[in-house]
Amino acid sequence: MPTRWTPSPLLSASAALHGAAVLGALAVPTAWPWAAGALVANHALLAGAGLWPSSHLLGPNLTRLPAAAAQRREIALTIDDGPDPEVTPRVLDVLDACNVKASFFCIGRIAEQHPALCRAIVQRGHRVENHGFAHSNAFSLFGPGAMRRDIARAQALLADITGEAPRFFRATAGLRNPFLDPVLHGLGLQLATWTRRAFDTRTGDPERVLQRLTRRLGAGDIVLMHDGHAARTGNGEPVILAVLPRLLQTVAERQLQPVTLSQALSS
Repeated sequence: MPTRWTPSPLLSASAALHGAAVLGALAVPTAWPWAAGALVANHALLAGAGLWPSSHLLGPNLTRLPAAAAQRREIALTIDDGPDPEVTPRVLDVLDACNVKASFFCIGRIAEQHPALCRAIVQRGHRVENHGFAHSNAFSLFGPGAMRRDIARAQALLADITGEAPRFFRATAGLRNPFLDPVLHGLGLQLATWTRRAFDTRTGDPERVLQRLTRRLGAGDIVLMHDGHAARTGNGEPVILAVLPRLLQTVAERQLQPVTLSQALSS
């Protein structure tokens, strides 16, 4: 459900700074270079916050599971950029074999082409979440209107396909701008990023990917992998398929319990 939006302290301070800079420059025209400099510095800070996926400066951001979930030894496996007709079914088979549930952040335009795959994800006990419709590399440059249209289009499509409205949103590469938080509040969505990132769209070496994910892996972590746009190993295998069974073995050895994001927050 949509919730009342409250700007983060940084956004509130930025708005106050803009007002003060304009009023100050009008009252004391010779002060405009100082006012302009303050605004430039503020915009640089806002841009930097948007380029930092785990930042909370622009608004709420689920970067790890709540303390209660960590106490239950839970982690969340999240899988982005699908559904992929070659990779996703095989990922589902691996998850089923280990009785593990995951959250799939699906791209709307790809889900539109493969709706049966999205339904299979949900039917097999997983969750489909919102990764935007276009998955544009320019998403962090969108204005509020374009941002809302893209996310809302994916939200309506994924809800119609699966019968379950996504609860979480993840931006392309985790990059965003100050417009995203009020848009998500208006759509009743929660921003979710990650604790551990595989970089498995760029690295085809399973050992390096596995090491990135398992080094200090522990309760409360949110793990990011990709079924869509997956890098390939030397023999052409999607790297997620080479890594996932070994990752799940490590998870079991450390007595961690993989859950969906919704399960972690609802329990």
